[in-house]
Amino acid sequence: MLAEIITIGDEILIGQIVDTNSAWMAGQLNDIGIRIKQISSISDDREHILTAISEAAGRVDIILITGGLGPTKDDITKKTLAEYFNVKLVENKEALDNVLNIFSRYNRPMLEVNKLQAQVPENCEVILNKNGTAPGMWFNVKGKIYISMPGVPHEMMYMMEDGVIPKLKSSLKLPIIIHKTILTIGEGESYLAERIADIEDSLPSFIKLAYLPKLGQVRLRLSAYGEDEALLRNKVNEFSTKIVERIGNVVAAEEDITIEKVILNYMAENNLTLSVAESCTGGYISHLITQHAGSSKVFFGGAISYSYELKESILGVKKETLAKFGAVSEETATEMVKGALHNFKSDYALAVTGIAGPDGGTVDKPVGTVWIAVASANKTVVKKLTFGNKRRQNIERSAVSALNMLNTLLHNSGK
Repeated sequence: MLAEIITIGDEILIGQIVDTNSAWMAGQLNDIGIRIKQISSISDDREHILTAISEAAGRVDIILITGGLGPTKDDITKKTLAEYFNVKLVENKEALDNVLNIFSRYNRPMLEVNKLQAQVPENCEVILNKNGTAPGMWFNVKGKIYISMPGVPHEMMYMMEDGVIPKLKSSLKLPIIIHKTILTIGEGESYLAERIADIEDSLPSFIKLAYLPKLGQVRLRLSAYGEDEALLRNKVNEFSTKIVERIGNVVAAEEDITIEKVILNYMAENNLTLSVAESCTGGYISHLITQHAGSSKVFFGGAISYSYELKESILGVKKETLAKFGAVSEETATEMVKGALHNFKSDYALAVTGIAGPDGGTVDKPVGTVWIAVASANKTVVKKLTFGNKRRQNIERSAVSALNMLNTLLHNSGK
């Protein structure tokens, strides 16, 4: 079963917003055995929309459309769909009641333009929007399924989870798909591929291995497709075990989670706490940690200490250390992490100091030079890393490297 995703909006094409909808939808569809054939972003143009839908219908069984359902004049998706199917727009009572309830809830007067949002093509089945005024629409025409949803991410996501995915699963005979993800840290995909080449070559035809690289980490995803769930699960687990045994030194998790979530889970289970001292990462590590629900059970917080003065006053870095060795040094990183550990009274701490770039480097300390320290009460590990001259990449690489070092220390230190 093949699907195509079409996102509509000039704001996507000019880079004003990033199309996160497609990636999220593709993941949801893949999980239920629907494969994505193509993803397209198109403008708010009638001819463009008509052409895109027509071409998609010639390629796939399911067409999912997001965007262009708002109350303003540039939102033309609904009218264009009515034209595509050669039907009229009619007022839908459920959709109108939903709009009325939303405006009543917030005690705001409803404009005529908002009432018009309850009008839909007469051949569609309405998918109620529990988080907004624009209804979703489901069309089943000549064996093809067309689904139109709002472009606002949280509205689309709830609509997909509550309405679209259950309806697709009940309406279609879908294959069983089993995924198994292995998170690796610190080794590039080409090296990983070389190490497990014979295992990959021995995979049966119904199992595929994908390499999903990101700065400093690679996810290996085994995907099995078929009808016999028990067989698929057993085979995926068999090959996953072989891969982990082969590359165990770089495996951080045997599930599809991030490195910071691996750390949070482990520390929460073992009643351990964490603080940070960030300089060149500017709070990015704290952001990665606190985006996860329940992080407060583990994470105390920390300091973003760019200046010498804050390194001294908050973390207790000695003035002489900074004068003699500079902020980007083994000595400063060591005092930063020990200061965080002592002052914030956590079980573990990490510290990062470096030159993110694109300027600020010297002959001895070029852009991309980063010192990372991780510590517990009993052990401190300090490491120098040298990255490139891209600021954003240096920040992300520093964060992943620091978290990987912390994860290693956690497992080497015991509970």
